[in-house]
Formats: sequence, structure tokens, C-alpha cells
Amino acid sequence: MQPWAAGFYASTRWKKCRAGYIKFRRTIDGGLCEECKDKPGYIVHHKQALTRDNITDPEVSLSYANLEYVCKDCHDKFDGHGVAKSLTQKIFFDCNGDPIPPVARD
Repeated sequence: MQPWAAGFYASTRWKKCRAGYIKFRRTIDGGLCEECKDKPGYIVHHKQALTRDNITDPEVSLSYANLEYVCKDCHDKFDGHGVAKSLTQKIFFDCNGDPIPPVARD
């Protein structure tokens, strides 16, 4: 997670949207990953990546049309979400599925 996105992911609006989307997906297929349709969903992913310019646009950041409930394995396959090119950093998530900021390593 980018530092500029931390406030958004900690916001009540995002947490309510995320919870609502998960509940919505569970009524459709029990909450399966929307990509592989094999494992349970774990992370609500923005199909159009959030940027400094669009994070305040609710049509991008809070719209169900831009969200996807995916398992961690599928999420890590999205460009920039899994193993970095350097193979030294992964994106990790807390027990709520929220991104954890990367830890600086010397």
C-alpha cells in the first residue's frame, strides 16, 4: 500500500464499502474468488488501480463496478500486487484483508 492511500484504507467509508461488497458477493456464490472461482475470496481488489488522482473519486474507489473479491493467490498475481521484480517484497494483509504497509529493510 502506498503511504498516500493509508487514510483511505483506514476510512469508515472504505470499511463499510468493503464489508458490503463481501456480503454482496457471498449472496451470489458464497464468496468465491471472482478470478479462479475455486478458493474463498479474501481481499477486495480495485480492478482499476487507485492513484493519487482517482482515490477521491467514489466511482473508482468505492464503486462495486470497480471491485473484485479475490483469494490471496489470485490477488498476488495482479501486476504490482505480489512479488516485486526484486523478489524482496510482497504485499501482506492483516486479518481483515486490509493491506499492511511494507516494512523498510536495511
